[in-house]
Amino acid sequence: MFKRRGREGLANRADLPHIKGMTRTLLSFGHGYSARALSALLMGDDWHVIGTTRGADKAQTLRNEGVQPMIWPGDDMRPALETATHLLISAGPGEGGDPVLAALRDDIARIAPRLEWAGYLSTTGVYGDHQGDWVDEATPLTPSTRRGHLRKTAEAAWQAIPGLPLHIFRLAGIYGPGRGPFAKVRAGTARRIIKPNQVFSRTHVEDIAQVLAASIRQPKPGAIYNVCDDDPAPPQDVIGYAAKLLDLPLPQAEPFDEAKMSAMARSFYAESKRVSNDKIKNDLGVTLRYPSYRDGLRAMAADS
Repeated sequence: MFKRRGREGLANRADLPHIKGMTRTLLSFGHGYSARALSALLMGDDWHVIGTTRGADKAQTLRNEGVQPMIWPGDDMRPALETATHLLISAGPGEGGDPVLAALRDDIARIAPRLEWAGYLSTTGVYGDHQGDWVDEATPLTPSTRRGHLRKTAEAAWQAIPGLPLHIFRLAGIYGPGRGPFAKVRAGTARRIIKPNQVFSRTHVEDIAQVLAASIRQPKPGAIYNVCDDDPAPPQDVIGYAAKLLDLPLPQAEPFDEAKMSAMARSFYAESKRVSNDKIKNDLGVTLRYPSYRDGLRAMAADS
């Protein structure tokens, strides 16, 4: 799914700081969708990427992408930590807290001062419900879901490690190749749930990758960035546009109050907000490849 790119890739890779011939090592915990997009962008510029996964089948997929896989939990991560110059945390917290810190906090605290950069992938869910109003990185964290509370606690736990050059990235709803509304629209299972004043922000995975790469180019320990596009929109609009691109019937509208949904699905409608992305533009100089879901879906439809 994620292929190595040449120097015409998503970001100006020639600007990534390094001494020619000196390999930098990115250790990525929970090397999933977003992390794989970043590693595809970094490959070939004196980067060595180590990514953790839970199963041998996924390990082979990472190996095919040029990533050194490690099975974790399971493998001893201390040798990898000793070689890491950059650290990326994508693994989500559970009821027991952040799984990486639960297992390796002391080891990470020991190497923290010599790391060049550390990134934690969080979520805009930490802001809670703002009834469609705008939020930015200075907005107080008032999550209304259990998932949001766990992320807020995990952010604080990572921030508490002395000397760690930490950058927090609060990601909006992620879509991109292999992840988006097309499969459900094609299968006839997509639903247009209508809830008044309900809006979500979104981000294409390639824009996540270029934001992370821009931060690696110009690290600012302690920085927090919202990662999203310019166009927060009602979820039914996204489904409708996907159906239009595929030339398929528009799924029938269902009022939220009458729709039969799982507790998990319903919880996604508990919060409505518009997320500002000014900081990634002003501080990191990022120009989004996909400033609207329309741009992203058109590109995905063209590639499908």
